Amino acid sequence: MSILNVENLSHGFGDRAIFHNVSFRLLAGEHIGLIGANGEGKSTFMNIITGKLMPDEGKIEWAKNVRVGYLDQHTVLEKGMSIRQVLTSAFDFLLEMDQELNNIYNRMGEVEGDEMQALMDEAGTIQDLLTMHDFYMIDAKVEEVARALGLLDLGLDKDVTELSGGQRTKVLLAKLLLEKPDILLLDEPTNYLDVEHIEWLKRYLNDYENAFILISHDIPFLNSVINLIYHMDNQELNRYVGDYDKFQEVYAMKKAQLEAAYNRQQKEIADLKDFVARNKARVATRNMAMSRQKKLDKMDVIELAAEKPKPEFNFKEARTPSRYIFQTKDLIIGYDEPLSSPLTLEMERGSKIVLTGANGIGKTTLLKSILGLIQPLSGSVEQGDYLEIGYFEQEMSQDIATTCMEEIWQAFPAYTQYEVRSALAKCGLTTKHIESKVKVLSGGEQAKVRLCKLINKASNILVLDEPTNHLDVDAKEELKRALKAYKGSILMVCHEPEFYDGLATAVWDCTKWTTKMV
Repeated sequence: MSILNVENLSHGFGDRAIFHNVSFRLLAGEHIGLIGANGEGKSTFMNIITGKLMPDEGKIEWAKNVRVGYLDQHTVLEKGMSIRQVLTSAFDFLLEMDQELNNIYNRMGEVEGDEMQALMDEAGTIQDLLTMHDFYMIDAKVEEVARALGLLDLGLDKDVTELSGGQRTKVLLAKLLLEKPDILLLDEPTNYLDVEHIEWLKRYLNDYENAFILISHDIPFLNSVINLIYHMDNQELNRYVGDYDKFQEVYAMKKAQLEAAYNRQQKEIADLKDFVARNKARVATRNMAMSRQKKLDKMDVIELAAEKPKPEFNFKEARTPSRYIFQTKDLIIGYDEPLSSPLTLEMERGSKIVLTGANGIGKTTLLKSILGLIQPLSGSVEQGDYLEIGYFEQEMSQDIATTCMEEIWQAFPAYTQYEVRSALAKCGLTTKHIESKVKVLSGGEQAKVRLCKLINKASNILVLDEPTNHLDVDAKEELKRALKAYKGSILMVCHEPEFYDGLATAVWDCTKWTTKMV
């Protein structure tokens, strides 16, 4: 059964086309991975099919009574709402049904005969739906799912705007789980999630009987849960059966076949043009020349898609710092209350250290305390001498109003326009991206703008908070290569073992120090 039909979809922003004449059909029970490079329009596609964005052209048609659950990477939670209120809002449609049921019961006192029977049938259907969706167990279900995702330990009355990125993602996931939708739309759900909860989500999706569409650049995760790939590339959407590895195999074969056909055709075109040029002026051969010219005019010319710019990250290195990058003594981090036991840590020059552990236990707070951006509750941090720090924050402000060029110029006012454009192009951004406002870019493109700032500033210690979030496969591979080549020190929060494997000289498990329940 078809759940969703998309026909002849075209859309763009200004003069930048995202889709051209795209069609798509989603069947019940399909587990789809939606892939493509940063900026190819994956999140835009999700926004169009959920009605958040109107396409320039095309038809979007959902099956009747299909309930859609959407986990959006840019969802904003309202200030003043508690975790409990957000989770309970998953049942809003049931509360509306319950109100409708009460209205039906009220009307029963005024009718009889066939009309009464019709109302009784309608009331019975609604009653069944309420029971099926656990309406009479809402509080118990909220607590059960909150416990599974570690939200009870945060306190269900906590304001959602006080949560970290990972904690917000968990709240939104929990809400989706409670909604029991007919189809899940998941936009990079593993961003900000720790290993434990990625494993939980993997199990949940493997057991999920309904359909889902998943956007993810986490390939091991993607491979473990999907059975179909839709590849978004050059304004097209193409379907491949199997996981990401199978897609790569088939895609490489198709690309090689297309290139071979293109080369054959180019040779044929060159031969035909040569014959026409040599023979059109001669009376004896003019008809043959005209015949070949007609063949040229009617030929359906094969076009190869322009190669996507591959990012190139090379970190500038500053002078050698002192032996110790930092040393802490009885350091207790936190805000209103402690997030850690007393920490006595040290990092030596040349170390590449990864911090792991569940969300909300203080990894970002530890980085900021070491950098001196926030004051510790007690204890001390001593930074080494001659440090030149490059800091990559986990999240970017969504209120930013500058273009990509202005963003780099603010950081490097001495750069010429050519140098700014070259720096952004090296990070894999096209001319149209470079001239766009930062806030209209995808999460991956925004990350590349921030990395551009980082690689153009000489440093001897990189402090990176979840640098792989939103980055596509090519950008992640290039970032790993650049970090391995970097001769300075690295302190990084990361939840992707396959990214830091072979890069880290040490992995610090922050769950050993935290005072938070995880």
